Amino acid sequence: MTAFVACREAVRAAALGLGLLAPVSSFAASPITVSAPWFRYLLPQIPAGGYMTLHNASDQPAVLTTAASPACGMLMLHKTEANGAMESMDAVSSITVPPNGRFQFAPGSYHLMCIQPKMKPGETVPVTLTFADSTEITVSFPVRNAKSQ
Repeated sequence: MTAFVACREAVRAAALGLGLLAPVSSFAASPITVSAPWFRYLLPQIPAGGYMTLHNASDQPAVLTTAASPACGMLMLHKTEANGAMESMDAVSSITVPPNGRFQFAPGSYHLMCIQPKMKPGETVPVTLTFADSTEITVSFPVRNAKSQ
């Protein structure tokens, strides 16, 4: 291995560990990338919320169908909706990222709902996103506290 390749791989490994890059489960380049992933953790008995932005560099829509993490008893795609003074959270079966577009998961909107979280603020936990075309992307999610720190 040349010094350049060794250095490049060390930088890549550090970026993956910090959650700055989303590794793809195969060697083929994926048109889907993830930026700014994180979980908001409150208490073990309260679900944690996962947030990120999905980017689709393809000319075709990308359909996210599932998410999984060993740091969650169950991980679901969810949506928060405000109906006047009431708010509701509902599971959704899929999320479509438009061609050459992005889709943002944010507090008060779409999010990942982590039931029975097994994480602590300051940790980083893996999340595997699976798309309708069988593409899988595993992303490192930093865990933040209630104040998003």
